[in-house]
Amino acid sequence: MSGTSLILTQQVMLEREVRKSLFLAQAAPVSSAEAAMAFIADVSDPDATHNCWAYRIGQSYRSDDDGEPGGTAGRPILQVIEGQGFDHTVVVVTRWFGGIKLGAGGLVRAYGGTAAECLRTAPSRPIVPMVGLTFHCGFSDHALIRARLLAMDATIDEETFGADGVDLRITLPQVREEEARARITDITRGQAVIRAVED
Repeated sequence: MSGTSLILTQQVMLEREVRKSLFLAQAAPVSSAEAAMAFIADVSDPDATHNCWAYRIGQSYRSDDDGEPGGTAGRPILQVIEGQGFDHTVVVVTRWFGGIKLGAGGLVRAYGGTAAECLRTAPSRPIVPMVGLTFHCGFSDHALIRARLLAMDATIDEETFGADGVDLRITLPQVREEEARARITDITRGQAVIRAVED
């Protein structure tokens, strides 16, 4: 996946009928595989014929056909998530069988199409890669550094006041990292030792 990934800003659902079968897609933003599995368990309908699903969270992804022929449901849902550039996203497509068999191609189109329409119309935003930095500054530089960092969309996660100044821990968009490092170095006249925060 290239370019900027998208994340849903809220849980969404979309219903459609395909040759008498009812398909309901439900999608949500998730932060972990555990959260994705919890969502799947929560929205799956035990009375439905099938609850097929897929999720993608960074490099981690899974899909399940829930009894439909292999590769006709979970995989097409996953391909839609990836194809539309979504990350940290789970989609469950529930089917209530209406009496008409769709065949393998029909199933792929029904599951993939319902998931695609659901995500296409869903409110989303780009995922901005963030970085964390820590550094120490003197009391006299603190207010100016703080103002400059906030202007760069930085979040101040932690401030510890000591005898000789302030230890700061910040998070900011990756694209602003070089600018932030230069600004901190500039204001502290090269005194600040800036370290990247390891996740």
